[in-house]
Amino acid sequence: MSKPLPRLPSVRDLIKLYGLSAKSQLSQNFILDKNITDKIARCADINPAQAAVIEVGPGPGLLTRSLLDLGVQRMVVVEKDARFLPTLHQLADAAGGRLKVIHGDMLRVKHDQLLELLGQTPARSVDQDVRFHLVGNLPFSVATPLLAQWLNHLSQKSGIFANPDTSMTLMFQDEVAQRIVAPVATSPRGRLSIAAQSLCHTHIAYPLSASVFVPQPKVNAAVVGLTPLREPLLKVPFSQLEHVTRFLFSSRRKTLRRTIKNLDPQYLPLIDQCGIDANLRAQDLTTEEFNTFAEVLMQAKVPLPP
Repeated sequence: MSKPLPRLPSVRDLIKLYGLSAKSQLSQNFILDKNITDKIARCADINPAQAAVIEVGPGPGLLTRSLLDLGVQRMVVVEKDARFLPTLHQLADAAGGRLKVIHGDMLRVKHDQLLELLGQTPARSVDQDVRFHLVGNLPFSVATPLLAQWLNHLSQKSGIFANPDTSMTLMFQDEVAQRIVAPVATSPRGRLSIAAQSLCHTHIAYPLSASVFVPQPKVNAAVVGLTPLREPLLKVPFSQLEHVTRFLFSSRRKTLRRTIKNLDPQYLPLIDQCGIDANLRAQDLTTEEFNTFAEVLMQAKVPLPP
């Protein structure tokens, strides 16, 4: 059992001390209530004895403290904004070797570096005694590209996702969160729904009012849990599925038949071959049907839709 963190200045005091403020160009919004970050940390369902945690965009580090207070022994945080490094290094010193800090952009950080700091190597990254957890209050402006990148890694079982049990507990603006978990035949359902649900169980773990953030954004947020499926629905390269979803969702209000006729009629027989009703709209298709169509397209070796 790890020792509790020593008494530290409050994050609110550190923000005042270092003159920190949220930058709108980085889509930064802080949570300064540790009761809230403690709840978010518990949403990750972490077993501290097995967990290796990567937190993205820790900012002043309150969620980081909540995760360390759970007893996490191996943790790396990736922070792009250099202004927060002093507070994060102070927290790392207090954590007694349990926390490592990377100054960088998570979209560009190499997973080998993350693995090394977590005491793993690429060759051992599928160690069944380790459970990787990706956690973060993601900046709204980069949340979708980050998730797409991680889903691609998951589809390839590469980097930190070489471990089949790597899970994600991530905060998005509410509109994006609803798209990720959207069921069949609902208006939020779209490309992100299909990509995420082809590889993961998805659920809203914790809705958050805009009022818990400083400064207060114009929209609410939600924490989404993504747990890899034991048997992924995706059987083709992730890029192939992305292409198919972009094609079929290009005219959301039209039926598949009209969408395909307008773009490329040669795909209509393939829709029929999949047993998909071409009179449906894209949002009415199941995740399995999207993946079946993507697989049939690949097997038919026809050019991908525009």
